Amino acid sequence: MRKFAPTSTNRLFLGEKCLRPCLALAIATLTVAMAATLSACAVGAGSRADGGSGCQELQEQPSESSGPDITAGSGYYTDHPSQAGALRVEGTRLVGQNGHDVVLQGVSTHGLAWYPQYVKAELFSELSDDWNANVVRLALYSAGDGGYCTGGDRSSLRQLVLDGVDRATAADLYVIVDWHTLSDSNPLEHVEEAKELFGDLSGQLSDHDNVIYEICNEPNGSTTWADVKAYAQQVIRVIRKNDPDALVLVGTPEWCQRIDEVVHDPIDDDNVMYTLHFYAATHGQQLRQRLSDAVAEQVPVFVSEYGVCEASGSGRLDTASADAWLDELDELGVSRCMWSLSNKDEAASCIVPGCAKTSGFAAEDLAPAGVWLKERLSYYVQGSVQGESSTPAGDEPAGDERAGGGPAGQAVVARAADGKVATFESGGLSCELKVKGSWQAGERTCYQYSLSVTNPGEPVEGWRISIPFSEDVELTDGWNASFEANGSALSVSSVAYNGRVPQGASVVDIGFQVTASSELGVVLS
Repeated sequence: MRKFAPTSTNRLFLGEKCLRPCLALAIATLTVAMAATLSACAVGAGSRADGGSGCQELQEQPSESSGPDITAGSGYYTDHPSQAGALRVEGTRLVGQNGHDVVLQGVSTHGLAWYPQYVKAELFSELSDDWNANVVRLALYSAGDGGYCTGGDRSSLRQLVLDGVDRATAADLYVIVDWHTLSDSNPLEHVEEAKELFGDLSGQLSDHDNVIYEICNEPNGSTTWADVKAYAQQVIRVIRKNDPDALVLVGTPEWCQRIDEVVHDPIDDDNVMYTLHFYAATHGQQLRQRLSDAVAEQVPVFVSEYGVCEASGSGRLDTASADAWLDELDELGVSRCMWSLSNKDEAASCIVPGCAKTSGFAAEDLAPAGVWLKERLSYYVQGSVQGESSTPAGDEPAGDERAGGGPAGQAVVARAADGKVATFESGGLSCELKVKGSWQAGERTCYQYSLSVTNPGEPVEGWRISIPFSEDVELTDGWNASFEANGSALSVSSVAYNGRVPQGASVVDIGFQVTASSELGVVLS
């Protein structure tokens, strides 16, 4: 039996470009969850304050930083291992056991020998729950200072990899075990050590659905594809003895840029993908074209490392180029991991140099690359493909339980026991409001609602809707939007990270709590 973590919410990755506003990296305080002060009549995005009415009791609401996101077009799921299980390659795509096309998105550690402090259970849970990542990459350098084959403590490094896999599994993340060849430019140099390591790890981890083996990081120098293929065939053969179905990633020459060399000489294995690496301030349209051409030739590609900066890991950041790259990956359905999860004093790092934290990062703890990554990850939604309900299967009211019509002005009572959904138009948007639960709070009833809005018309930049309740309500909590209660009307408006909504797209995962009488309803016209 393969191991995986408890079930969590499906997350959808969508193929349409430009689903988010431009990120201004200078605004270092921009985060996925925007907290604001809660008052009796107004609640800012992401707040989790206790209104003192007992309404905090319901445990169904999303986490504080879950962030709503935008859906549009046909898409890919960013499922977690508990949802998709073992991944297999079909054509150029990754497919889960649940039948979903899956895209992995996350971050790579720096060298495990140098930054072991980030292989941490709390941090991996933070990446999964707060950053919206579904994969982490463990970079085990084969050579260099402290490298596995060049004087590093092999026993400790191997145990750190196993600990990382366990912690990623507990956080419901896929995990890439990366044999990080670099200074040893030809992977054949340490092929015997690689075979021994991957043989041992694949034997110990064969019951894990979430483990992916990256068997050579960046072949470079005079290394040819023939060299890489000869190496890969030996290492894959060792892995397959223990785990016939594991996903294996294979590097390509010239620091994983010659993905085109695979087209006419692929490895004979059904569950292999080939890696491409880019750094946005160095690599542009020429390499993107090489990627799209390879995918068109049915080469399954995985971007196991990329950066927002220059290829050196330092220098300037180019977020416009990075956005163009990820738009292309979105379009092609290509998985990706950003370099790096560390506080190293270089532009590629996610964490501010000198920051001693290893989890629980505030906005000021994130370096510009980390701010960009967290913001970018927030734009891949929790939900389902456009055209399907964002309500989980089995949770959708049937037949006349959906309250979308009735006489004009009739108050539709939407108590939790009824399981009703109110649909209405406001501010040029189509709105769907559902009670997630209700309970007594003193002499009043507390209701928790979920809200989604869909844009049927031209793209909008910032939106505002009004919910017409059947009686006065008191707002006690809200998240992923700004709220203001005025008598029986509740105004809901966008925040910085969900104001832009393309035509046909939706903003989901908005929620709030109000108190009223036990007969509260929504007035539909």
